[in-house]
Amino acid sequence: MSESTVIKHVTDAVIRFAGDSGDGMQLTGGRFTENTAILGHDLVTLPDYPAEIRAPAGSLAGVSAFQIHFSSNDIHTPGDEPDVLVAMNPAALKVHLKELHPGGIIIVNRNAFTKRNLHLAGYESNPLDDDALNRDYTLYAIDMSSIAAEACKDMGLTSKVVERTKNMFALGVLFWMYDRPYDTTIKWLEKKFHKRPELVEANRRVLVAGFNYGDTYEIFTTRYKVAKAPLAPGNYRNMNGNLAVALGLVAAAQKAGLPLFYGGYPITPASEILQTLAGYKRFGVKTFQAEDEIAGVSSAIGAAFAGNLAVTATSGPGVALKSEALGLALMVELPLVLVNVQRGGPSTGLPTKTEQSDLFQAMYGRNGEAPIPIVAPTTPGDCFYAAYEAARIALKYMTPVIVLSDGYLANGSEPWSIPDVNALSEIEVKFATEKNSEEHFLPYLRNEETLSRPWAIPGTPGLEHRIGGLEKENVTGSVSYDPDNHHKMTELRAEKVHRIANELAPLEVFGAQSGDLLILGWGSTYGACRAAAERMQGKTQSVGHLHLRWLNPFPNDLGEILTRYKQVLIPEINYGQLSRMIRAEYLVDTRGLNMVRGRPIRARDVVNKISELLG
Repeated sequence: MSESTVIKHVTDAVIRFAGDSGDGMQLTGGRFTENTAILGHDLVTLPDYPAEIRAPAGSLAGVSAFQIHFSSNDIHTPGDEPDVLVAMNPAALKVHLKELHPGGIIIVNRNAFTKRNLHLAGYESNPLDDDALNRDYTLYAIDMSSIAAEACKDMGLTSKVVERTKNMFALGVLFWMYDRPYDTTIKWLEKKFHKRPELVEANRRVLVAGFNYGDTYEIFTTRYKVAKAPLAPGNYRNMNGNLAVALGLVAAAQKAGLPLFYGGYPITPASEILQTLAGYKRFGVKTFQAEDEIAGVSSAIGAAFAGNLAVTATSGPGVALKSEALGLALMVELPLVLVNVQRGGPSTGLPTKTEQSDLFQAMYGRNGEAPIPIVAPTTPGDCFYAAYEAARIALKYMTPVIVLSDGYLANGSEPWSIPDVNALSEIEVKFATEKNSEEHFLPYLRNEETLSRPWAIPGTPGLEHRIGGLEKENVTGSVSYDPDNHHKMTELRAEKVHRIANELAPLEVFGAQSGDLLILGWGSTYGACRAAAERMQGKTQSVGHLHLRWLNPFPNDLGEILTRYKQVLIPEINYGQLSRMIRAEYLVDTRGLNMVRGRPIRARDVVNKISELLG
């Protein structure tokens, strides 16, 4: 390291890696994230995938990115804007430059700025020669591909193989810049490519070359140090939302003493749940990849009838196809967990981007009066507890339950404290084993507290009964077309959902308990809302933050809390769906912050809206 290099201590940093989908940006970001977690920082990540399976190399549509925000403090978001942008080609620079922090650092692979790539990205001239770019940012243009080729020149590898190692060079530079070792990444390379030692060596050489480049070339004048975060004692692991959902479901099945059955169809961004659960056969998990969405949910309903914890997962388009079957699960009152990992819509929409636009679909997207409980996780790690709670409620109340995750939670990650399984809520399941009347088994004779019906496994002697999509006679379960009975059954199904609110914990407001403004949110806007509320503490205005996990039913104390504030702001990645529900239920004149961009709302956006409302 040059004697002129300055060590700068910072509380946090935001780095974005961007390049072609074949440049390994997700892998690079993942390695930097693992390293960051081992060093004890708090972190939040935001992977950003292109929708095309293989867009033309160098095109704007093919840009893949990975952003990480890490800090010595407790943080909630992947960062409003990057401090450092690593751009592996002109398209990556073109797509992401506008979001870089003013005065931020740009590190580019100069070898990729060819005439062809500049044309594909829409540049008429080379931006690296632009005085404005050099004036407004700190630009480091490095011949990454050439240096990688030089590092591997005696190995006899093809140029294509060597070119794929250039992401390790960028990673090495960042490891040097943020003062962190690279030994864990080398160990990872040895494990990943254990059958290809030449790839281990090539990537190792290029990684070390990147680190040494930062150490020996005097173009870098500053290194950054971020202290450890004061995380509570315990065992931690890096956790993303889809993995957390899968683990939460397995934990619930184990607690309930039930086999877990997953029936579904692959769809972005929910497919990872199926892939993860398929690896847990030793815990009694059965996974079935059906031929379509309807078959997936129908198989899960059949599994629920047979006494399994039944699960299906999809995204918005899949929920549309499953809607009639969800009505069937509600009508026959069987426990079923549906995980909707929301993505941009409508129709195929933005398959790899995030959105919160399926709340109305979850609430109202079935024919007839068909209320289903809805729970929404707030962070990637919270997906574990949301999935676990959804399973517990489904089994206790004999009802389908919807978990509203989204692409940001599914793919994003954070340090997750591994819970004590003994501390998780108990899940007690009692199957009917004998008749509940003198003559017949009555399938709709309800529990007085929960209104749940008995769960009778088919084949149990003496418990023969009929279920199906036609309306049932109260208590007996016989098909009924009686208008008064239909009204009664509609009331019972709605009341069963309402009673879930009686066991929800009291809501906790962060910040001002009353006053000028309440930030009310749900789902993945948690981080931006909490960060904005923290920034507003100590100001002249009194601002509180309340985040809802249960969206149906609403908690019993929500209405009283809303009356304490002069204004209620609801940030959503949709066009105001929760806002309309709150207005309808509580007659509160809510204000919306609605940004439907396929990206998470930023804390800065929430702060700006608060300033606009409060003056």
